[in-house]
Amino acid sequence: MPRLLQDLRSRTPAMLEVLHALVEAESPTADAAACAACADLADALAGDLLGRRAERVHADGRIHLRWRFGPSPRILLVGHLDTVWPLGTVDRWPFEVRDGRATGPGVFDMKAGVVQLLFALAALESRDGVAVLLTTDEETGSPTARPLIEETAAGIEAALVLEPSSAGALKTERKGVALYRIEVRGRAAHAGLDPEKGANAAVELAHQLLAVAALARPELGTTVTPSLVAAGTAANTVPASASAQVDVRVPTRDESERIAAAFAALAPVTAGTSLSVEHGVELPPMERSSSAALYERAQRLADELGLPPLREAAVGGGSDGSVLAGLGVPVLDGLGAVGDHAHAEGEYVEVDALAERAALVAALVQDLLA
Repeated sequence: MPRLLQDLRSRTPAMLEVLHALVEAESPTADAAACAACADLADALAGDLLGRRAERVHADGRIHLRWRFGPSPRILLVGHLDTVWPLGTVDRWPFEVRDGRATGPGVFDMKAGVVQLLFALAALESRDGVAVLLTTDEETGSPTARPLIEETAAGIEAALVLEPSSAGALKTERKGVALYRIEVRGRAAHAGLDPEKGANAAVELAHQLLAVAALARPELGTTVTPSLVAAGTAANTVPASASAQVDVRVPTRDESERIAAAFAALAPVTAGTSLSVEHGVELPPMERSSSAALYERAQRLADELGLPPLREAAVGGGSDGSVLAGLGVPVLDGLGAVGDHAHAEGEYVEVDALAERAALVAALVQDLLA
């Protein structure tokens, strides 16, 4: 087992070369063409490393990559190529390695994880029984990739997600994520001459936002956060319409169901107004029960590799691992880069940890297939 780590450490310069190329292939989620170009590069790099080009899956104008080794894959490795950074960011903030850290837009979330995934598989003598998904719209909730994830998960016994770690810790719990939109219809009137003839949509929306904010249960980890809010058309007019988006994060399925029922039961309290509620993007919670056995296995293998003891973390953001957990697949997330500042200026990865986490992933795949 230590030989596996030694071999991958010797390949760190090659890992950095591949990482450099992927970072320079900018891939903001909203730009499908840029994501497709990054997918082309990742496919070519995988062809060199694994001797196999991807199955290219087209979905609503986007391209996702899938590999299936052997007739009946049992282990699924998951990553994404899209980032939150707009085109041109790399011109002012180029890829750089300094003082043991590599930096650049998207390097931490999650192009280093893609590199680790590819080199982990390249280190295996056999990849039969493994499937790989690299998607291009994860940062917006995987709207086109989700059916592909669900299809590929059929028959899968365990999923390893190469999202970045949480300050070095593996992610064994993720909150469920739901986005709701509340829209209120009222009646316009002149605010000075006859406001009583109106039905104030903004006032009604305020009632509703206070009601939904009260659904939060901080002691459980449930948050309900009104975010984008809009109302009215002019300062001297009673607003005839108002809307708000509400971000919900829940730790368990029970909490998700409680919140959904409460939103469905909302009713107007201001005379002359009506409201509608849309339930948008949703990712189920990844509860620790989905990860516990895999985390214990990873701890044992890390010890056999001679790595420091692993740590685990519960985080508020969702991922494709959440989708897989919702399907009942055992999932271990956060197996990718060790670093910091996801989605923020100066995100970076620790260079020494590239080989360490790649070796852990390779060891997990070997152990799960044995």
